[in-house]
Amino acid sequence: MFVIIAPIQIKDGYKDRFIEEMIGDARGSVNDEPGCLQFDVIQDANDPNRIWLYEIYVDQDAFKAHTQAPHFIKWRDATADWTEESGLQGAGLGATNIWPPDNEWKS
Repeated sequence: MFVIIAPIQIKDGYKDRFIEEMIGDARGSVNDEPGCLQFDVIQDANDPNRIWLYEIYVDQDAFKAHTQAPHFIKWRDATADWTEESGLQGAGLGATNIWPPDNEWKS
């Protein structure tokens, strides 16, 4: 498995539009990408303008395919100026799961 955990800081005044676009990308990912097993959009408990993405792909190639998907490109282009932070860091660069092991993953 290939796991992404990414914080996104949304600029003031853009949250509603950003979330709408983000959900479009998340839906496209789980509905149209066989390599995407999970795509969660999570609200930060302490900051209303911070969300976290938790994404699971079958492997790194599936994640790379995600970044070329039409729904991802639409999201990326639409939200380019709506965030305070850019670039993935830490687990956002991609990580591997420890448990459950890949052969026990339930989809």
